[in-house]
Amino acid sequence: MTLDRRNFFVACSKVGAGATLLPGILYAMAAQAQEAAAGAKTSAPITDEMIDEAAKLAGVGPFSAEQKKQMHGILKFQRFAYDPIRELKLPNSVAPAYVFHPLPAETLKPKREECEIIDPLATVIIVTDDVGGYGHRPIPSNIEEMAYWSLLELGKAIGYAKVSSLDLTIMYIARLKRLDSKLHCIITLTEERALRQAKEADEAIKRGEYKGPLHGIPWAAKDLLAVKGYPTTWGAGGFEKQSFDVDATVVERLDAAGAVLIAKLSLGALAMGDKWFGGRTRNPWNLDQGSSGSSAGSASAVAAGCVGFAIGSETLGSISSPSTRCGVTGLRPTFGLVPRTGAMALSWTMDKLGPIARSAADCDLIIHAIAGPDGKDTSVAREFIWPMQMDVKSLRVGYHKSAFDVPPPVKEEPAAPNETDEQKKKRETANRAAYEARVRRVYDLKFEKAALEAIKKMGHELVPLELPKLPYDAIAQLLTAEAASAFDELTRSGRDALLTEQSSDDWPNVFRAARFYPAIEYIQASRARTLVVEQMRALFANVDILVTSSYNGAQLTATNLSGHPALIVPNGLRGSDAPAAASFDDGNSDDIGGPGTPVSITFLAAHYNDAVLLEFGRAYQEATGFHKLHPPIG
Repeated sequence: MTLDRRNFFVACSKVGAGATLLPGILYAMAAQAQEAAAGAKTSAPITDEMIDEAAKLAGVGPFSAEQKKQMHGILKFQRFAYDPIRELKLPNSVAPAYVFHPLPAETLKPKREECEIIDPLATVIIVTDDVGGYGHRPIPSNIEEMAYWSLLELGKAIGYAKVSSLDLTIMYIARLKRLDSKLHCIITLTEERALRQAKEADEAIKRGEYKGPLHGIPWAAKDLLAVKGYPTTWGAGGFEKQSFDVDATVVERLDAAGAVLIAKLSLGALAMGDKWFGGRTRNPWNLDQGSSGSSAGSASAVAAGCVGFAIGSETLGSISSPSTRCGVTGLRPTFGLVPRTGAMALSWTMDKLGPIARSAADCDLIIHAIAGPDGKDTSVAREFIWPMQMDVKSLRVGYHKSAFDVPPPVKEEPAAPNETDEQKKKRETANRAAYEARVRRVYDLKFEKAALEAIKKMGHELVPLELPKLPYDAIAQLLTAEAASAFDELTRSGRDALLTEQSSDDWPNVFRAARFYPAIEYIQASRARTLVVEQMRALFANVDILVTSSYNGAQLTATNLSGHPALIVPNGLRGSDAPAAASFDDGNSDDIGGPGTPVSITFLAAHYNDAVLLEFGRAYQEATGFHKLHPPIG
């Protein structure tokens, strides 16, 4: 029997279903079933008419011809993503990977226990270039020479009143202002607030009221964190004057630790890429490149020595990617370790806040100050245990074996029959880009394999492991559904036209297409995510640390879905013999390369083993020293 579309729709109209999406869905399903019976894997193509009818049913639109054209690619992938999840044949016992709390967050009233530190200066890790037990580095005559000092070093200098917080704050603000013309990383300076905080810090220290190693140290926030009295723009056109009459929990906690907020830094619009309404944030190592995103300003400013540290966020790569591109140390904590109260929501089940700094030891100090429940964010249920007392050599270390394999030769896309000149140009460009990407990957592998050798010299026997074989990209479609929900009003009002970037891969189009992601498929993806969590947890029963390539998309997607922590550390600089950088930079990819730019390596650990992860990272950085490299800027 041949399925006749016209007769099918006529039959639907006779039962009153002709003016909705229903016949389109039914026809596609019927066609798919018929083709499946014949051994085919394809389904009926998505048409503009289908989009129009679905838009009516969903109560959105109408969409322009160009907007519908942009949506086709995403909708095609969404439908493609259903199949690998369906093929998992999820048993009824597998629940979705989210938790419902029947009580309001404030009624949970978790207790945030502080670690008792009798003498904060005595308990911090002693840096190798200190002079004697309680000694400190000599203070240079030019205070700007302290721009790249570690938090441990700065903390001792301030704590022993060898330098004032006010002088450091003035120095960092001046440096930030001067270099911003190159970096484009500042959205808002919080200068008045910073100078007041710095003076208060100096006065408190004189009274003997030293709060700990972050007291008096200048820092900056990714501009998705609310700060009372200042705009919180989310980097997006149309939100430039948005403000909130509260401080984010992370800001409150760093205030309590005595840290000095000097600026709110750039992020790609609504946390995508490195382009915001003021331009594109730059990589201090190569100003022709973006700093990657979306924690673009945070990584750029830390790398350029413009702040002591910064706070970034990650949903799917937004700490990892810019930390790699800019050669800094980034910690993406376990999901649910740091409260997100007062931060822009993109994906409630995937958003995480974390530090971007010069070293793992610095991240250790920062995460101690910001982690733990606040009684408002229900995802946060655990404390961070600090300081760690452990033998790093006792840790079991594995490595993601296939991530270190040489990629196979590129299979060029063949010419299609009756290929047009435009199609030929597009095909040849794609083939050339794939070839060049492989050349860059082969070059970068030598740094990653050297990292494995360095870890062996640290006394570890490396265990080869592989990630569970699951359809991570298909499952990650739930992120776009949550993001579209978070910005529902933006899409329905048409204000998405105010966002700077409007390509098919940017938020306006992604949000429109996500409205067609069925609720059932979202729940199925969440159930499949449960398998990711369970199987990743099983993997970490065998090792304490897993070493992987920062450029491996599978590990990045898998661990963001599972909520495992990641530490991204600098791992050297590409030489003058490095292949040229990619000609296209989307602000998200961190592997575009180029001579003189940083590479990184990523360490993973089990849930809530962030402290173990940081101790291992600290040991690796002491053995290699790559975190001490700085860009030739300013």
